[in-house]
Amino acid sequence: MKLVILDRDGTINFDSDQYVKSPEEWRPIPGSLEAIARLTQAGFRLVVATNQSGIARGLFDVATLNAIHDAMHRAVAQAGGRIEAVFFCPHAADSDCACRKPKPGMLLEIGRRFNVALEDVHMVGDALRDLQAAAAAAARPVLVLTGKGRATQEAGGLPAETRVFSDLATFAAQLAP
Repeated sequence: MKLVILDRDGTINFDSDQYVKSPEEWRPIPGSLEAIARLTQAGFRLVVATNQSGIARGLFDVATLNAIHDAMHRAVAQAGGRIEAVFFCPHAADSDCACRKPKPGMLLEIGRRFNVALEDVHMVGDALRDLQAAAAAAARPVLVLTGKGRATQEAGGLPAETRVFSDLATFAAQLAP
């Protein structure tokens, strides 16, 4: 199975320091929906792995998060793509859970659920914690320069073997020419 794991905020859609708290606030980054469609049509299965501490902070609830993800699924489908599943960590940044990136728990669970070894799976994100989670799970870290990506690249300290692309569309074109 060909599987790609995607971060959500800053990778697929525009991020917000105030959090994406409603379906109306979810706005795709130009080219991201088409990138997902391209990967889907090339036979890749796509899964989202996203930290959503806004739940723990009381900014939105799981029903609202599901509505945001429904909007994302519809937009992706309209572009001709498919996201197989969304995994999320609802915990606050100071919690000691195993699922919050940069810990690998969420990615390891995706590997178990999809019965796939992560060594051949790309984890695409815009933040160091995405790349660290990929490295800790033995997946392939990919940095996109959208969202916090440029600042992440400039700060340095990227895991070894991290590949860098300007955006999700450029990554998709490389992986599925």
